[in-house]
Amino acid sequence: MCRWLAYSGSPVLLEDLLFKPENSLVMQSKHSRLGVEPINGDGFGVGWYGALETPGIYHSIEPAWNDRNLRELSAQASAGRVFAHIRATTGTAVQQTNCHPFRHDRWLWMHNGAIADFSSVKRDLTLAVDAALFPDIEGSTDSEIFFFLALTFGLQADPPSAVARAVALIEEVGRRHGVEQPIQMTVATTDGDTTWAFRYSSEGRSRSLFHSADISTLRLQYPDNDVLQELSDDARLVVSEPLGDLQGAWVEVPESTCLIVHAGQEELREFSPLLVSTPK
Repeated sequence: MCRWLAYSGSPVLLEDLLFKPENSLVMQSKHSRLGVEPINGDGFGVGWYGALETPGIYHSIEPAWNDRNLRELSAQASAGRVFAHIRATTGTAVQQTNCHPFRHDRWLWMHNGAIADFSSVKRDLTLAVDAALFPDIEGSTDSEIFFFLALTFGLQADPPSAVARAVALIEEVGRRHGVEQPIQMTVATTDGDTTWAFRYSSEGRSRSLFHSADISTLRLQYPDNDVLQELSDDARLVVSEPLGDLQGAWVEVPESTCLIVHAGQEELREFSPLLVSTPK
């Protein structure tokens, strides 16, 4: 399906996240270890927070391993909060407006997984999006509709509740259309200050998700590791799959969990859909 990473901490060059690790996101675009497909070559995107209130985004329909502009950008640009995503389409078109992360005001959103039988439920879900938000939908993916449903349900005020309400709606509409397992998801979203990540699926067998261990502890364990020495104590990564094989560096996020990363601290909360009334 897809692979993604979310970084927060001291500013780092994008290439330190996307190219240099042993199992970097660019490497995963060719040889994913834990994904459904080993190749994620249907475009990619990077979102980062810099000098402006609104995050910057770069989208391309090129495979991540084949885009010279990404290599050039990554060698020069640095940021303290970065979202990056490599795409394996589940059926929608390969086009820039379908590349993650998606953006609305200060918010970024990316998704690995799928809304099952999306063509059958697309109309009902789209009509549930707030009318004021509807003109901002640019692409044709289930992931973007999911984002706008979360915005409709109050993402900017209470992300865990908003995502839980959006998932409940997706499951209710899906089952009304005869879909047995309506959603598969790992999701990350941020307002530039906090990152929320979710691991959930209707079948209870969700795609892989990990977060990095405490950097200060790892630094003591591996004093000769130059990468760890350069990172700030509050540096954190949330990833679809580990970027390397350093023992103790990665912690799996449990099934049906919301992970909150803020100021170098992680909080794990149980996650489940929050039932809401659906359009008839």
